[in-house]
Amino acid sequence: MEVKIGVQHSPRELVVDSPKTPDEIAADVASAMSGGTKDGLLTLEDERGRRVLVPVDRIAYVEIAQADQRRVGFVAGGA
Repeated sequence: MEVKIGVQHSPRELVVDSPKTPDEIAADVASAMSGGTKDGLLTLEDERGRRVLVPVDRIAYVEIAQADQRRVGFVAGGA
């Protein structure tokens, strides 16, 4: 799953490719937002085991979607 997190006062969003299901990610986000974490952080782990920690009070939005299939190809007929 691809998770996009908008952070307040930041021009770019964070993108994490998570191995979790959309329901698991939504539960993690809801728990963090409702004060379910002691440290006030949303912690997500990507497919490679890297962790992303975001302060809950800085989250603007969270988007959960299927990861796009990356296409490799060429376009015929250039300039």
